[in-house]
Amino acid sequence: MHILPVRLTPPPTRQRAQGLSLVMVMVMMVLAVVSLLGIAGTQIALMSERSARNSRDQQIALQSAEAGLIDAEIDISNATLSTRQYLFDGKTSAAFPATGCGSSGDFRGLCAAVATGKPTWLSVDFSGSTSSQTVPFGTFSGRSFSTSGAGLSPKYPPRYIIEAVPVQVGDKGATEQEVLYRVTSMGFGPREDVQTVVQMIYRR
Repeated sequence: MHILPVRLTPPPTRQRAQGLSLVMVMVMMVLAVVSLLGIAGTQIALMSERSARNSRDQQIALQSAEAGLIDAEIDISNATLSTRQYLFDGKTSAAFPATGCGSSGDFRGLCAAVATGKPTWLSVDFSGSTSSQTVPFGTFSGRSFSTSGAGLSPKYPPRYIIEAVPVQVGDKGATEQEVLYRVTSMGFGPREDVQTVVQMIYRR
């Protein structure tokens, strides 16, 4: 009877270790990809929220500026509400300063229009709480405007100026002078740096 030697094969320890390392590397790669996707999603959400908030603030500023135009129209033409409607007869600009803008009394915010060069409204400081050459909402109409700068409320009331723009009207040589009123209004959003400017030409 012969006994044959049996050769025992050692367990594939190295192959098992390599397989385990590969699994760990793949898991780490999957986690890295998931993390990157999460970060990208968060950034997209933040950008969308910021864009929506900026759009909302600009709309608030635009509506505020348009309210300023309405208040200026009352200032010019409404004899019942305006305390200085008598200055706007549509024929003469005698009440308006020769240069620059008035800064006190009934002449506040009345500006001379320039024929050439930089328009007056581009030279005026519309700062929310310090400008003396612009008219805050309700100054001459007695109307109120809610502000707080919180939530959906503008930081400051809208402010406007009125420029007297002389024009010649008529035909066939018979001309006469007429005065148009260019109103420039600035509205503010919930923050002072969110601003919108609108204009209109008003004819009496």
